[in-house]
Amino acid sequence: MSDDGFASVWDAIEDTPADAQTMKLRSTLMMALERHIRAKEWTGAEAARQLGTTEPRVADLTRGKIDLFPLDDLVALLAAAGLHVELRVSDAA
Repeated sequence: MSDDGFASVWDAIEDTPADAQTMKLRSTLMMALERHIRAKEWTGAEAARQLGTTEPRVADLTRGKIDLFPLDDLVALLAAAGLHVELRVSDAA
C-alpha cells in the first residue's frame, strides 16, 4: 500500500486532474443545495416545486447521485433556490 497522499477523494479516483476538479465542483454545489433544502425544511415535494424540478430529481440530489448532475444543472437548481454561485480561479498549488 502506498503512502501517496491525495488532496481529495476525487484526486484519488478520477483519471485526470480536470475530471477531479469537475467532480469537486459538482460535489460542492450538490452539498450546498442539499444543505439549503434542509435549512428551509422543505419536503421533497416543496423542494421540487421551489426548484422547478421533480421529486425524483430532488431525491437523487439528496442521495448524492452525483453522476446525474452536470455543473450547468446544479447552477440552475441553485439559482432557482435563490442562491448565488461564484467561481474563483487560481494558480495550481
